[in-house]
Amino acid sequence: MPQTVRATLTGALEALDGLQLLGEDIEDEWSYVQDLAAAWRERLEAVVTARGDEPLDSDLTAAVDRAIHEAGLIEDPHRAIDWLSTFPQVVLVALGERP
Repeated sequence: MPQTVRATLTGALEALDGLQLLGEDIEDEWSYVQDLAAAWRERLEAVVTARGDEPLDSDLTAAVDRAIHEAGLIEDPHRAIDWLSTFPQVVLVALGERP
């Protein structure tokens, strides 16, 4: 049975949370990290609302899973902040959505 948009984006949202937590280690950027994560969370959740039960091709699921894996490899808080703005865009493009 194919993955759904909801199931795939649940993993992406968890990865986004991890990047946010890591980025929060930079005290001077705390507000920026909060705002950035909230904006991307809202955008990803809008896709879940609109397309949540839609099945995804295994190639699309694999692409998002790969992005999730890569996000999980980030250890530097500054890079996590960079990925907070990049990661959701990669996921959205993989799903055929506008960032």
